[in-house]
Amino acid sequence: MDARKSVDVHAPPDEYYSESPALRTPGVHRSRSRNYQRTYPKYVHAGDDENNGDEEESVPGKTMSHRRSVRRRASIDDKTSHPRRFLVDIDIVEQILLEQEDTSGDFQITVADSGPKVLKVPTASSGGFRTFEVRGTYMLSNLLQEMALARDCGMNQIVIDEERLNENPVNRLSRMIRTTFWNGLVRCMDESGIAAICADPKNTKAGARPIIYVPFDDADAFEYYRGVARDLHDLHIKVVRLPRNITPQYVKSINDEFGILTLAAEVSRDAGGRLVYQPLPFVVPGGRFNEQYGWDSYFEALGLLVDGRWQLAKNMVDNFAYEIRHYGKILNANRSYYLTRSQPPFLTDMALKVYEALPAGDIERNRAWLRAALDAAITEYFNVWMCAPRLDEHTGLSCYHPTGIGMPPETESTHFDHTVQPFADRLGISVDMYKGMYARDEIHEPELDEYFVHDRAVRESGHDTSYRLERRCANLATVDLNCLLYKYEVDLADALDEHFGGKFAWTGGRELTAAEWRMRAETRRQNMNKYLWNERKGLYFDYDVVLREQSVYESVTAFWALWAGCATPAQARRLVDVGCRKFEVRGGLVSGTEESRGRISLLRPNRQWDFPFGWPPHQIMAWYGMYNY
Repeated sequence: MDARKSVDVHAPPDEYYSESPALRTPGVHRSRSRNYQRTYPKYVHAGDDENNGDEEESVPGKTMSHRRSVRRRASIDDKTSHPRRFLVDIDIVEQILLEQEDTSGDFQITVADSGPKVLKVPTASSGGFRTFEVRGTYMLSNLLQEMALARDCGMNQIVIDEERLNENPVNRLSRMIRTTFWNGLVRCMDESGIAAICADPKNTKAGARPIIYVPFDDADAFEYYRGVARDLHDLHIKVVRLPRNITPQYVKSINDEFGILTLAAEVSRDAGGRLVYQPLPFVVPGGRFNEQYGWDSYFEALGLLVDGRWQLAKNMVDNFAYEIRHYGKILNANRSYYLTRSQPPFLTDMALKVYEALPAGDIERNRAWLRAALDAAITEYFNVWMCAPRLDEHTGLSCYHPTGIGMPPETESTHFDHTVQPFADRLGISVDMYKGMYARDEIHEPELDEYFVHDRAVRESGHDTSYRLERRCANLATVDLNCLLYKYEVDLADALDEHFGGKFAWTGGRELTAAEWRMRAETRRQNMNKYLWNERKGLYFDYDVVLREQSVYESVTAFWALWAGCATPAQARRLVDVGCRKFEVRGGLVSGTEESRGRISLLRPNRQWDFPFGWPPHQIMAWYGMYNY
């Protein structure tokens, strides 16, 4: 163990655990998957001396018929002044730890578990006779995590260093994100990654072939992915060129042909004229996802930039610009069933933050990149958010209003059964029969059509689902969307002044000036004051453009006005005073008030973007917003 003294105790797992080849399982390097079946015997280690067993202590291999009552400790314990190192057997210690401490059965150790929060860990070098104590929720959970990470590195035994277990929580989490977690969220649509990316858990069609959809005018991508399909013939990949004009009717026609949409790549030709095509890696919002999502990517980019991973954040901006150029909008995600749906727009702020993080060596190249990113954002602004059906001419404000037709195909097969049931009953047919006939346009039901317009709009808003938006979202000029568009207008005005001499030759066909963008921002701010701000209540509210009235739902998205900077100082003071009293709870900000959500019952279940749930984007937007003022 002395040889390990030269190893950085806080090194990434693949470095830290690579230093002990003698402890490695031959030929094993695993990617972790959970096994939710428990067959553990009930071990109890409760000796009085932490380094010596006694008559009450069991050793691995000895089954106890009862669990000794051990007093539960608090969740946090003091650090030892001299951190210790012990050799442990991963399988044995994990078995003991989960059996004693994971009382909820979710393969985690949290404050919600009712175990004693103190574990006698048997050392492998003593055959389990000697033990050392690990105390408190935090150190026990870290022990479980360290063993899982070591197993991923092919280890069956590890040297546990107390410094890794009692590291400052913020430092540990930041380090793990920086050195380990980001890497697990990176995807790439190249030949090595395409098999995983094509896999879609939403696609439940038996025997479905993987499909890669390529834009009509991206010949290089079509050539590359046809080559990939030939090389990976065992996957039976189908490569489809999209039509030049991607209509809602076309998207509906491929509802049963789920596929992945191509993203940006670095493209060149070698000396022999052969295509060199390198798809850009990107980050997904969670381990089960394989596509780049819309507004998730903005918040991921904030973290990537903090950790110096600017290239990944830049790639994601480039992917968004590619989507705008080829698919007409930033998509909910790059899957075929999202072709008619966008998400909350953050591109200007995302691009400017990435630009500020780029290496300073090539100023002109960096500025050219920023020009391309902002050009895409301007195209999105005019062609998506400032035209029908998303723009309301009367208020001058915008709504979430995607153009998809009918039932969203990516949902679970029974997701809309409760909605369809009354319509099926009227015709005396089964729900499944009704859904099939509706999908084939054999039944026309305007009420159901309208329901799905609003359902798709809720999904475009990113706040799926919430009683704030249900059955009316496409009619709402929401606070959040108009704050984001105000920020676009201000960002573009500032960027044109700072980087482009106050004017910009947009590829959409005309020159735009910083003064024009400032005028647009001021007009939107005045319209938001007129239709969204409620002076009496001290909050911003969504506005129903059909009923011509403010919504009464109190949403934490009111704080987005602080992030965007469209509130006056007086409005900001009032908003913080009222908003914090309404939305702040232990742990952060809830999505909305309990009163606004209304009563919950079996027939009216809770929605995940309503009280009592809180979400990271709302916290982050509020933090930045309050900092602005």
